Amino acid sequence: MIVSVPKETVAGETRVALTPDVVKRLTGTGVTVRMEQGAGVAAGFPDDAYTKLGAETVSDADAVWQGATVVVKVQPPTKDETSKLDQGAVLISLLQPFTNREGVSDLASGGITSFGLEVIPRITRAQSMDVLSSMSTVAGYKAVLLGAAASGKLFPMLTTAAGTVIPARVLILGAGVAGLQAIATARRLGAVVKAFDVRPEVQEQVESLGAGFIVAEDEAVEASGEGGYAKELSADQHKKELELIAQNLGDIDVVITTALIPGKPAPELITDEMLQRMKLGSVVVDLAAEAGGNCAGTKAGEEVVIHGVKILGLINIPASVPLDASRMYARNMLTFLTHITKEGELNLDFEDEITGGTCITHGGKIVHEAISKALNEGSGS
Repeated sequence: MIVSVPKETVAGETRVALTPDVVKRLTGTGVTVRMEQGAGVAAGFPDDAYTKLGAETVSDADAVWQGATVVVKVQPPTKDETSKLDQGAVLISLLQPFTNREGVSDLASGGITSFGLEVIPRITRAQSMDVLSSMSTVAGYKAVLLGAAASGKLFPMLTTAAGTVIPARVLILGAGVAGLQAIATARRLGAVVKAFDVRPEVQEQVESLGAGFIVAEDEAVEASGEGGYAKELSADQHKKELELIAQNLGDIDVVITTALIPGKPAPELITDEMLQRMKLGSVVVDLAAEAGGNCAGTKAGEEVVIHGVKILGLINIPASVPLDASRMYARNMLTFLTHITKEGELNLDFEDEITGGTCITHGGKIVHEAISKALNEGSGS
């Protein structure tokens, strides 16, 4: 079996799908690993780090795709890259399947068996394959550092000859993996932190990290969904949610927003009116920028100032920490590869909950029911 790793071509992407330690594990089972030259350089892994552990390197950007049993990537393939895959080959990558209609269709028509790592089932035995959780951990950590850098406020309380500096106040909206990591990081920096989430069951986790949890007076804004995700609120629930958030924004220095709903635009949690009430010079770090943003006025990939509030529309944050982000991604990838292989060869059991639940295209069709439905609804068909 040949596992190929092409160099990522999306602008700003610095991660690599396999790291040298994972290559060592794969080659030890008899798998041939083929790396495009320079694939790991941006993440801090030179070519010789791979070759000394048994990987092959190729300089031809086309050759790395040809003859591969499995191609592993970070970003979805471009149309040109998809055309380089052999019919019947397996692709494992982040595929953005709910919105990447053309890309998914091209994979299906090309006869590619593709696995989208975003949709790995959130079950206990798949935790070690959960790329979204790994990358959310990186994003939550880095978001706080970027928010602190953009703020005019020091995070910890300091007692100095010039007097006492009071700690920064940080609000985290959404207490999933990214939110919990943001809480932990902000607390380590010395900030006073509170958090809000529509899932009441996360209160214990939030408080265990030393943050306060904003509790609704009733169950009107509680919305726990399947797989640990929040579900979309009704219009009335959302109105009450906004009122609750607005009540807690007045003294906040930095807000980190992390709310996402799979397959849906990000919910707006901070309105323009709420921005007007925030402190001059406060900061909003919007981790949902690529899905439309949780904050009014967010622009993906840009920093804007609205009513004196800085809004950071961050995109692809894990690529800003490429060494450890790649290590985490590669370990998730290794576990998934191990799951779909046996004795160094592919062993695809689509009846298995993980294999079947992660497969997007196979046999010339889009086989993931939820994604097929979402793409059809999006096209109006």
